[in-house]
Amino acid sequence: MSALALMLVTFAGVPAAERKNAAAGLLSAATRYAFSAFGPISISAAHFLAALIYLHSLPRTDFGLFSFLLVVAPFALSVCGSLFAPPIAREVAQPGGITDAHRFTLFKTSIVYSAGVAVIVAALMACSGAELPLAPVFGLYAGLMSLRWYARCWTYAQHRPGRVLISDLAYSVPLSLTLVALLATHDVTVWSAALAMLGASVAGFLAFDLADLRTYMRALRQGTLGPYLAFWRELSGWALCGVVMSEATANANAYLITFISGPHAFAVVAVGALLMRPVSLVLAAVPDMERPLMSVNLRAGNSAAVIRIVKEFRTAAGAIWLATVLLAAALLLWFPHLLIKRDYRISEVALVVAITAASMALRAIRAPDAVLLQAAGEFRRLAFAGVWSSTAAMGATLVLLLLFGPIVAVLGVLIGEIVSTQRVFALVGSWKRAHA
Repeated sequence: MSALALMLVTFAGVPAAERKNAAAGLLSAATRYAFSAFGPISISAAHFLAALIYLHSLPRTDFGLFSFLLVVAPFALSVCGSLFAPPIAREVAQPGGITDAHRFTLFKTSIVYSAGVAVIVAALMACSGAELPLAPVFGLYAGLMSLRWYARCWTYAQHRPGRVLISDLAYSVPLSLTLVALLATHDVTVWSAALAMLGASVAGFLAFDLADLRTYMRALRQGTLGPYLAFWRELSGWALCGVVMSEATANANAYLITFISGPHAFAVVAVGALLMRPVSLVLAAVPDMERPLMSVNLRAGNSAAVIRIVKEFRTAAGAIWLATVLLAAALLLWFPHLLIKRDYRISEVALVVAITAASMALRAIRAPDAVLLQAAGEFRRLAFAGVWSSTAAMGATLVLLLLFGPIVAVLGVLIGEIVSTQRVFALVGSWKRAHA
């Protein structure tokens, strides 16, 4: 690997005297991103396998429900990150470390949040057509995944990425094996699939450090929710607003198509968007590792290191996007039967893939700069940028959906991503001028 890194920096034109250090830096960055991306990619692979099995084993409406769940649940995880990652990063970085009182407050608040997610997702799935006994199972899955995501944020802040990877694999591997076994025994039903996902979420959560799991129990007894209000006012409130606006931009089509046209109509859009999911998962997970690094360097006044991290992040995101696009193209060209049933048109799926790939390219380009702004505490300005992009995405998607149907409506998301990228770049340019 070191020889390959040295060869790459040589081809890049790095002066001979600087090649050794440049190669070491490249190797360090590549290792860091590969380590942090492997877990989300394994989860994406498990969800991709699940989607293929559901696509070929379940009625179109049930497939649409699971596809909608895999939009709603990641949104809950993004909200969880916005609520807890900023205060965790700040408090852990304090000279004396985080106090027990603050730790118990954050853990207890995460439990309350996850319980709320379970109730809300259950209600959303019921409104989307899920049977009443099944909707609470979907809700419990989303709640457990939110609790796992908090543990993920906490563990990254403790500089234990290996434990995060173990948890990711403890979720993805059992889910994949269970679904393959169900497929082999011809027992894939909406209930068996839902229970497989719920069981995997339990395994992923329990894979975290036992001491952290005990902290949840202590937090229930000793933690108080009141002090979290200070974190909310200073950090999390605006961060949450930014995440909500970003979600409205990225998944406007999922919500509008599902609620207006039903899960049956969303199914074909979900098939196309499925192929781009590895990019979205990585872009959701990597910031939890990069944000604390940027915060530490910003606190030390090392802007050059922060800009270097942004560039490394963008390179890694671009590489993952390119690999995902190539894989999607190969599947559509040579193995379309894996993705497309008789009642799906390949031209519609290909169009959704192309539009979603363009949207993901913009997110991959923009995400490192957005994380920089988060590390710099610019949550309020990011939130207002999100208002513009989400308004554009929701408005365009609604108009296109009503006029042309669900396939063309996906263009509304691309319009929102264009607006968001322009606003974020403008904010970063302003920040760089102020801190040059």
